[in-house]
Amino acid sequence: QVQLVESGGGLVQAGGSLRLSCAVSGRTFSSYTMAWFRQSPGKEREFVAAIRWNGIIPYYADSVKGRFTISRENTKNTVYLQMRSLKPEDTAVYYCATDIGRSGLRITVVSEYDYWGQGTQVTVSS
Repeated sequence: QVQLVESGGGLVQAGGSLRLSCAVSGRTFSSYTMAWFRQSPGKEREFVAAIRWNGIIPYYADSVKGRFTISRENTKNTVYLQMRSLKPEDTAVYYCATDIGRSGLRITVVSEYDYWGQGTQVTVSS
């Protein structure tokens, strides 16, 4: 059974940094795309960042480009989201996700992902 467990969330002041981690078990981690999404109260879950199995090309939402960095460490079955210059509008529950390895994965689409973590709260105070 595939399990994803996020950690690293918390309360931080605007302009601060946090690093989220997502540990994956139950599958060959290195073969699949990993992604981060977030959801604020009253809003739909939105794409934040993704990284393909080979880790060469990352993808980012425009709202976080230049501030967030996604990376993966296949030997540790873990994907990270380094967040810098945080803003109050970054406040959300952050989820990591992965798919079953389908071809043509639309990496920004929530419904394309099959496995999700429980989420970790990030709160940025102004």
